[in-house]
Amino acid sequence: MTHDHHDDSVHGSELSEMQLRVRALETVLAEKGYIDPAALDVMIEAYETKIGPHNGARVVARAWTDPAFKQALLADATKAVQSLGLIDRVGDHLIAVENTPKLHSIIVCTLCSCYPWEVLGLPPVWYKSAPYRSRAVNDPRGVLADFGLTLAADTQIRVWDSTAETRFIVLPMRPAGTEGWSEEKLATLVTRDCMIGTGLPREPKDIG
Repeated sequence: MTHDHHDDSVHGSELSEMQLRVRALETVLAEKGYIDPAALDVMIEAYETKIGPHNGARVVARAWTDPAFKQALLADATKAVQSLGLIDRVGDHLIAVENTPKLHSIIVCTLCSCYPWEVLGLPPVWYKSAPYRSRAVNDPRGVLADFGLTLAADTQIRVWDSTAETRFIVLPMRPAGTEGWSEEKLATLVTRDCMIGTGLPREPKDIG
């Protein structure tokens, strides 16, 4: 199972074959009145700027620096996230699960691809794939190894299965060497994958 995290941005004015097909499909659907281009633009802008892993990163960074918020997050993540005013809504019921030196959590949706879009953005392709959805339950340690994450043998791995009503976000452990960091700087260490459980936060040395 491969896990590519490439930058898919378009360079210059050149479009890939897939992008050209998407553009053509959008044009046809708009001409037939099936979609409103203006509404589509609003949705795209929302997912690019208002919805995404940067929201989750702020949630994690706040939990790392504010014990009261962390307690509130673990008690009722939906309410805690909404209290930050970052987004208009969260999945029907958002649950935050905390990683510790002895317990590591990983999120999956075995039935489809339920995912907390508002705090993590669009789900990666591999999250929706059948191999990930099955192996995350049957061989979570092997899946983590595929992502380059090897945990201590005595670390318990717990798999959280999302549903249409319940979504999860992992609260990873704060990296050492970040004492005195601001919430904004800490947020730069938080990645989408560490909030899914398939990765760890960046190390301070990795961001300069």
